[in-house]
Amino acid sequence: MATTSAAQRRAQAKMEYNAFLAACPSRQLLDRISDKWVVLVLCALGGEASDQPGAAGDARQMRYSEIARLLAGASQKMLTQTLRSLERDGLITRTVTPTVPVTVSYQLTDLGLSLHHLTRGLRSWAQSHMDEVHRYRATYDARVS
Repeated sequence: MATTSAAQRRAQAKMEYNAFLAACPSRQLLDRISDKWVVLVLCALGGEASDQPGAAGDARQMRYSEIARLLAGASQKMLTQTLRSLERDGLITRTVTPTVPVTVSYQLTDLGLSLHHLTRGLRSWAQSHMDEVHRYRATYDARVS
């Protein structure tokens, strides 16, 4: 019986990731990163909180309250859960500064920045094509009703 090293086992497991399989961990990750709040948090931390569609500034550190103001409609619970899951996955870092009151800020990691480049395009596409999608929805709804 041939033995395999830990590196060989990791390489084999990596080759076996297949998001089409129900038990694949990459499916769970895909589920998380496709969430609208995740996309918006990554875009905000990537410096895209501009009025111009697709505009990208420099990635920056932001306080919780800044992120909360940008993400209109996100409850405190949802934003906190989203930030915790992003931190757990290594996409953002959380920094606590012992001030009165305590200051908590978030910043993209290198891994988060690499994902941000993809989410930026997704957000831009959604904003740019919304009028067209509205027309298709109206045509469909008229046809189906």
